[in-house]
Amino acid sequence: MLPVTKKTKTRKRTRRAHHALRPVHLLACPNCGQAKLPHAACGNCGYVNSRTRLKVGAEE
Repeated sequence: MLPVTKKTKTRKRTRRAHHALRPVHLLACPNCGQAKLPHAACGNCGYVNSRTRLKVGAEE
């Protein structure tokens, strides 16, 4: 078994360079103006594109 060698700060930080959090990209819904994720249906009105709309609300 080999002895454990010390990892330098540079090597450790280089390995963790891609662990940073990225900000969430939000767009305004063209139908109601509420913030939504791109390429996803609006949680407020259900708008996807001009031809498609999902039903959103309490189902009874």
